[in-house]
Amino acid sequence: MTTTHTAPEATDPPPGGDLRSRSITMHEDPRFIDLRRRLVRFVAPMSIAFMAWYLLYVIMSAFARDVLATTVVGNVNIALVFGVLQFVTTFGIAVWYARYAGRRLDPLADELRGELEAGPAGAADGAARTAGAAAPAAASPAGTAERSDDSGEARS
Repeated sequence: MTTTHTAPEATDPPPGGDLRSRSITMHEDPRFIDLRRRLVRFVAPMSIAFMAWYLLYVIMSAFARDVLATTVVGNVNIALVFGVLQFVTTFGIAVWYARYAGRRLDPLADELRGELEAGPAGAADGAARTAGAAAPAAASPAGTAERSDDSGEARS
């Protein structure tokens, strides 16, 4: 049995459309595409770099035992330093991602989620912003006003 899937056409959501139809439409929104691009732009290089760093450690453990056995200070050898640096790298990337997401992903994701959950009225409001209409300053959770610069990112 063969199933054929067709891509949804680029149309506005039907008035009062359900969450599923609004979600499909959201996937075609240029802001959502930009959000995915920003995510991949961070995650892909970090994943590749970390896996290369980890594989270097594993390969050296298998084939360069003499190098890893080199004493650095006291009973601390290069293998132990590499092992500790694996943890440091993991936590460093996690902190870096949290900061990146807070600055480059979360504001746009929150805006898109708000429009998706608000229904067609929120989608029409978002379309007006995409078309270049000025959006009023919104209050952040901390109660401070945020403004949007030319790139569409929220700034405190």
